[in-house]
Amino acid sequence: MKITWFGHSTFRLDFANSVVLIDPFFTGNPAFEGRKEQAWEGTTHILVTHGHGDHVGDTVAIAKATGATVITNFDLCMYLAKQGVEKFDPMNTGGTIAQDGFTVSMVRADHSAGLVEMGVNFPLGSANGLIVKAPGEPTVYHMGDTDIFGDMALIAEIHQPDVALVPIGDRFTMGPEVAALAVQRYFKLKAAIPCHYGSFPIIEKTADRFVAALDGKGTQVVVPHKTVGVRI
Repeated sequence: MKITWFGHSTFRLDFANSVVLIDPFFTGNPAFEGRKEQAWEGTTHILVTHGHGDHVGDTVAIAKATGATVITNFDLCMYLAKQGVEKFDPMNTGGTIAQDGFTVSMVRADHSAGLVEMGVNFPLGSANGLIVKAPGEPTVYHMGDTDIFGDMALIAEIHQPDVALVPIGDRFTMGPEVAALAVQRYFKLKAAIPCHYGSFPIIEKTADRFVAALDGKGTQVVVPHKTVGVRI
């Protein structure tokens, strides 16, 4: 599997015949480098963890341009359908759905999930993490935006992720040291990839503290260069 980070919480997973974008925030993303049309070329599926604008991002435009299937919680799916998304597959916390060659499971995250439009904040379902499983590929857990919580132990037991995409930015999510504690205490990973940092000025600027907190703890930390994919 090739995993490409585009800054903030935006990732692209390339495996088998699938191109999966998670939280495709390109337009307005201060950390994104490159051409967004190139970044989303060939997308078959779009996964969205929750309804905040920096995670929904360009979902509608990408879905229209590529014909990709959008997967997110039911409430957000219905909202995106009204914005013109034609192919969608709604789900909710605890569920697992099969796509062409892989499955997606939706798990808990501790965060809010409203969308602000014209100064009004209205809810769009829950905030979630997402588990992507495909035969012969590492199981990937995108934690979404979240704090640490004890039921991460159950997520680890049930889904046994190999790779975790871990928010470390603080203020709106776990900070670096707490994120490192979550990784160390609850998971046995092949790789932990930090995200949700280095974009907006009010969140953590680098992954240095996260890397330092996991130094010598037995978990490989991969800090990818933006737009350059890593193979896991």
